[in-house]
Amino acid sequence: KRGAVMPSGRLLARTMAQYVDADAEGPVVGLGPGTGAITNALIEHGVDQKRLVLVEYNPGFCALLRERYPQAKVVQGDAYRLRDTLWDVMKSPASAVVSGLPLVTKPMLTRLKLIRDAFLALAPGAPFVQFTYSVAPPIPKSLPGVSTEGSERIWMNLPPARVWVYRKG
Repeated sequence: KRGAVMPSGRLLARTMAQYVDADAEGPVVGLGPGTGAITNALIEHGVDQKRLVLVEYNPGFCALLRERYPQAKVVQGDAYRLRDTLWDVMKSPASAVVSGLPLVTKPMLTRLKLIRDAFLALAPGAPFVQFTYSVAPPIPKSLPGVSTEGSERIWMNLPPARVWVYRKG
């Protein structure tokens, strides 16, 4: 019931991974990794499994992720309560937060709280990467002090999707 219409397509997952610096120091946080489509793309992109912190709500998916990515840190928790979920897990600021959460199904205040919490966990200038199937960005482009960029629309994905990247100074 929760989550994406269908698991993220490979092209979409690869597009998301391209915004992550594979050589940076800090952890890469995956929100709502599900069965691991985006996680796979991050590893193929060159992100060391040991840097991955995967926040997944569903206990079944957590077990699957621990099996598939034994070196990653899998945290069973609520991404929409990110501060509580990550506070004792993160040793240093994240170099990226990559979200597979179905943000547009949530009220705007919930989305804004999520990105605010994500920016608290992120190093300055590090990306918050989010995909959406809707035409409008899932979080408004006009947030003060936040730069926003959107990928081309990925028509090969079903339904067509776009990746949005938010960075804070």
